[in-house]
Amino acid sequence: MNIFNIAFMEIKRDFRDIRTLVFMLAFPIVLMLVLGTALSNAFTTSIPIKNVDVLYKDSSTEGEFSNYFNEFIKAANHSGVHFKKATNDVNGENEVKRNRYDGYVVIQNNGIKLFINEGNSVEGSIIQGMLTTFVDKYNVAAEVVKIDPSKVKEVFSNHSHENYIKDTSISSNKQPGSMDYYAIAMTTMIALYGAMSASNLISGERVRKTADRLIVSPIRKSEIFIGKIVGSIVVNFLCATVIVFFSKFFFDADWGSHLWLVLLVILTEVLFAISFGLAISYLTKTSASSRVIILIVVQLSSFFGGAYFKLGDTSGILEFITKLSPLTWANTAISKIIYADDLSAAVPAFTFNIGLSLLFLLMATISLRRREGL
Repeated sequence: MNIFNIAFMEIKRDFRDIRTLVFMLAFPIVLMLVLGTALSNAFTTSIPIKNVDVLYKDSSTEGEFSNYFNEFIKAANHSGVHFKKATNDVNGENEVKRNRYDGYVVIQNNGIKLFINEGNSVEGSIIQGMLTTFVDKYNVAAEVVKIDPSKVKEVFSNHSHENYIKDTSISSNKQPGSMDYYAIAMTTMIALYGAMSASNLISGERVRKTADRLIVSPIRKSEIFIGKIVGSIVVNFLCATVIVFFSKFFFDADWGSHLWLVLLVILTEVLFAISFGLAISYLTKTSASSRVIILIVVQLSSFFGGAYFKLGDTSGILEFITKLSPLTWANTAISKIIYADDLSAAVPAFTFNIGLSLLFLLMATISLRRREGL
């Protein structure tokens, strides 16, 4: 019962500290909005393609080929590739050079000539690919005519021409946008900031001259110790949870279909942060020095953990440093849970967070027992 009373007292005290509370909530939300908006282009994985305009000239005397090509033009229009017939007084090559068209097609009896704008390589590749598909299919039809002319229509009718452009991705198309990325990064970062408040759990009592009164009260030191840890975990986890749901409903951030597991990962990170902050407060002589050490560790972890900008593929010493960041463990686990439905990705994060938490708590407990007071 004493543990819950101490925890409840710690929760009330933290919620009365408006300045810290605003920092824990407003800081990550504002940073999420600013970075998520400003760096949105850095997370774009697709290439926007405008409508492709093609000029063509029909010099063929074979009416059958021209008829099939006209049907091809109608079908290509559904894919955003628009063909326009050139008049006799228009120089198609010059029109392409002047960037008025993405390509110029000349239909002749012996085949098709294509001129593309080298400055629009993507559009040119689209035009070339579509024409290649059409010509291949026409060549098949020409061979079918020699054997059974009645089957020619099946060559063109078996497969729909509604869309000549198809893309198939080997990897999942589900990728985080800028707001999705920073929603995760800011949440895990602010969870790590819980170490700052944890460093003041016991030292704050000494500064306020209330540590002696707690010691002489009919409460064991272990109950005070556990109660304060529980209270701090609850407050910091609630702040992180508020940020998760705020980003989900106001910024439309994607937190996947396993939100409960994501919150568990965040909870273990909060436990790690509280344990780390508490251990540092016992290992240093003054509260000021402990806060400086924790601030440096948190900032370095945030920087190398990708809180401020997305880190690309790393190697060598940079890869090693990146993997040391607690944010890397949490962000990697959460990203795999959300975008790959890989629930087992939470296991390494649980292992690191809980294992190091127990180590830091053991260090703090040993230091507590050696002290006469708190």
